[in-house]
Amino acid sequence: MKYINTFREGERIADVYLVKSKKRAETKAGKPYDNVVLQDKTGTIEAKIWDVGSAGIEEFDALDYVYVGGDVSIFMEKPQLTIRRAKVCQPGEYDPTDYLPVSEHDIEQMYTELLGFVDSVHDIHYHAVLEGFFKNPEIKKAFCFHSAAKSVHHGFVGGLLEHSLSVTRNCDFFAKNYPILNRDLLVTAAMLHDIGKIKELSKFPENDYTDAGQLLGHIVIGAEWVGEVIRTIADFPVSKANQLKHCILAHHGEMEFGSPKKPALVEALALSFADNVDAKMETWKETMSTVAENDYGWQGFNRFLDTNIRRTES
Repeated sequence: MKYINTFREGERIADVYLVKSKKRAETKAGKPYDNVVLQDKTGTIEAKIWDVGSAGIEEFDALDYVYVGGDVSIFMEKPQLTIRRAKVCQPGEYDPTDYLPVSEHDIEQMYTELLGFVDSVHDIHYHAVLEGFFKNPEIKKAFCFHSAAKSVHHGFVGGLLEHSLSVTRNCDFFAKNYPILNRDLLVTAAMLHDIGKIKELSKFPENDYTDAGQLLGHIVIGAEWVGEVIRTIADFPVSKANQLKHCILAHHGEMEFGSPKKPALVEALALSFADNVDAKMETWKETMSTVAENDYGWQGFNRFLDTNIRRTES
């Protein structure tokens, strides 16, 4: 299979891809064309159908697997595909695992490690909240399969689990290094800080914002969901509930980054640092994954990292 991340200008493509989206548009002259986003496990590419209704292009919809023929060009410094042929494929004519990006780490092993952190929380109330989430088979299934983002970082199957586990490891280290931290609160908040993304983003292969995601966002959704589980636990102290929900509400650190509250507890501050470190490191890793290992040239300004970046020389 010809993967999207290997597309180069001037190439002619003929292979099967998942249609992530398809929308009709018009040129300034009023001629209709289709904006299409194609996907495989290595990424996505924008594509155009300029000859709508052409005999070589059959009708297809978003989430179809389509045999595509076309040419790669560069537009706005990014590869773009002009589709000249298209035919919907039937089950058995493609392998779905070629089209969904998946964590490079073993998902079951990561979840087992996460459950180890659940068991390490000794506070009976925080422990009960964690069991309410991570010992629930339906939540486990969704949590393991979900991404942590539509784009930017950890936007792959298992991404939510991988990111949450990494943030929890960071917080566990912080608790060992800074005794002022309440480890049970911090580790609990770390495991639950992005739980709302299960409801903010739709399942693969869509991996797009739901109505709740657009209207509320994962931070508010997560805090509400944690509150719902807390209300099922007898005699849960109000102060502990508020502290846990505050950590979730403040985990982006600044209101300009989407947090309804700025960190007012030291655990919330530590969580915001742990989350930011993992997000930035993964963003760097994913950005450099498309750069040759011996390429030490400057890669240009990265808006997510807010700087011009390059690979470290050996």
